Amino acid sequence: MLSFFAGDGAWLTALALCCYGQNPSVWILNYDIMARFRRRTCIILLLFILFICSIMMALKTLRPDRAGFGDPFGLGLLPELQQQRVHLDNKQNSLNRVQGDTITHVNNLHSIAVNTMKASMPPVIKLEEELSSPNYNFHIFYYSWFGNPQFDGKYIHWNHPLLPHWDPKIANNYPKGRHNPPEDIGANFYPELGSYSSKDPSVIEAHMKQMRAASTGVIVLSWYPPGMADENGEPTDDLVPVILDYAHKYNLKVTFHIEPYKDRDDRSMYHNVKYIIDKYGGHPAFYRHRTSTGRLLPMFYVYDSYVTIPEIWANLLTVSGSQTIRNTPYDALFIALLVEERHKHDIQRSGFDGMYTYFATNGFSYGSSHHNWASLKAFCDSNNLMFIPSVGPGYIDTSIRPWNNHNTRNRVNGKYYETAFSAALLVRPEIISITSFNEWHEGTQIEKAVPKRTGQVVYLDYKPHKPNVYLELTQKWSEKYRKEQEQWLM
Repeated sequence: MLSFFAGDGAWLTALALCCYGQNPSVWILNYDIMARFRRRTCIILLLFILFICSIMMALKTLRPDRAGFGDPFGLGLLPELQQQRVHLDNKQNSLNRVQGDTITHVNNLHSIAVNTMKASMPPVIKLEEELSSPNYNFHIFYYSWFGNPQFDGKYIHWNHPLLPHWDPKIANNYPKGRHNPPEDIGANFYPELGSYSSKDPSVIEAHMKQMRAASTGVIVLSWYPPGMADENGEPTDDLVPVILDYAHKYNLKVTFHIEPYKDRDDRSMYHNVKYIIDKYGGHPAFYRHRTSTGRLLPMFYVYDSYVTIPEIWANLLTVSGSQTIRNTPYDALFIALLVEERHKHDIQRSGFDGMYTYFATNGFSYGSSHHNWASLKAFCDSNNLMFIPSVGPGYIDTSIRPWNNHNTRNRVNGKYYETAFSAALLVRPEIISITSFNEWHEGTQIEKAVPKRTGQVVYLDYKPHKPNVYLELTQKWSEKYRKEQEQWLM
């Protein structure tokens, strides 16, 4: 086509005269216009090709020069990977400054090889630089009751039994038996760490790192006295020193969630508190709360406190009580569980220092219902008590209570959790508690979970989000709490 139009001009002129009868000068003018148009088109096409090449070169310069083969462009934009890459960049820049201009060609080749390896290896974490600062007004409930054959000789808690309904007629309609780990566990979600043991040091460290990344500050450790445990577990008091040590490494603090062990009363509680303070009170990770009067006191959450009558608690928690702990070396802040509205008066009479709501099921109880938090806060303010609302990401326990589906609270991709935080911030609490880090049986965990499918079980997961989405949401609201608290105190 192009060679035809670029042929002999005379021949084209004759053809024009024969076929069209036009004036040759007119046809030549049209030919010149077409020639200029073709040249212009070619130039534009060439410029366009150069522009595309420039864009490709620019994009290539944005790609990390240390990336190994198969390292996809753009992964550095993801938050977690970006933190790793910044860490590697800082290390490489420091190395280059030391070596200066003395680096030889061999060393350059070695550096390229090392950088390629680093791109696929997890970096060494600098805790204070890469993790969110702890918020000691964010307390998170933590359970150390899990076990597996490697560390404990058997599975503990992951093999939780299916609990029967109290009405035999209803109970007969649901399955019975016990879960069979590691594929079948007593939870509706599946942990990223698998059916782990709470004794595994790598698990404890991973948990501390996650809680620190979430910008929580105080671990509320589920606790039974030495030699005692819940009906599905084993004693865990011997783990406390290890947990304290790892918590200190991550600049976290530990307080105690005293469970309703058999025969718990004023006398046993006095001995329990004395034991905890004597044995663990000197550890740098042991939590003490500064009161409005400037005192630094330990804090104890007391689960199912309403089971014991106020008169028994008053023996321990009032100044005139027969077993009083007040104004002694073992004085502390004692926080009671509020379930029903009437419990607030019992808590006051008992001599407790505050109340918490624990349950992550909005509407399940008076205390766990968000719309009641304002009146509870007002009651506490007028009676010199602390109000600690408990927020959670959702609730589902049908893996161990198959008949309890009506109390399930869907996570709604994190919206349920954020709604709870929003409701808590509205009442301006001094402390917010989080239910929970790893209560897997009740599906309240914010610990990392992963998709899992076995022969007959399909576990829930956090999709479309990442396994750490609830850690990120906690960190987000921790920062929001800090900013709003500054305004409250102005």
